[in-house]
Amino acid sequence: MDCLQRNKFNYITDYSKIMIAVFRNTFVVATILMYSCSSEKSRDPIAPEKWELRVANVNADSLMVKDTVYLPVYSHIYSKTEHRKHDLTITVSIRNTSLSDTIYITGADYYHTKGKLVSSFVKNPVYVSPMETIEIVLDKEDNTGGSGANFIISWGARNSTADPIFQAVMISTSGQQGIAFTTDGVSISRK
Repeated sequence: MDCLQRNKFNYITDYSKIMIAVFRNTFVVATILMYSCSSEKSRDPIAPEKWELRVANVNADSLMVKDTVYLPVYSHIYSKTEHRKHDLTITVSIRNTSLSDTIYITGADYYHTKGKLVSSFVKNPVYVSPMETIEIVLDKEDNTGGSGANFIISWGARNSTADPIFQAVMISTSGQQGIAFTTDGVSISRK
């Protein structure tokens, strides 16, 4: 075999090895993507709180500590002009910071920008165990609240306890872009 034929043979062999490696890597990447996509679809979404299962046998008037918290939330925000809106998913997080005392949520009312009541999430007092977190989730498609929406959350405890934390997380993603921010609740009526 002369030099030219040997170089041609080596070139074909090298090219074949490269193509096999590319195919193998492509197959591995495709397998990983298929697995990650299928496992993502099989995950259950986080279920909203089942308030009826959390009903507490407590009289709100008998609670020693009582407070009402104002929590600002945004079902949408504006971008560039008032005519371009980004709808947001809202997660209201209610966190009991006590290591030993249960707190009770006696009201969780959602108001829209104009101050009109949209929804009441708590019909009867519900409990939040020590160090537990419960959530209220409003879908991205639910933009009834507007840019000035808020929650009024009433809570109480049988004993003097550490104050719970009330936060909202707003998030929106589209393609490779996303926006997320939080707001904190403010006490407006401590008793």
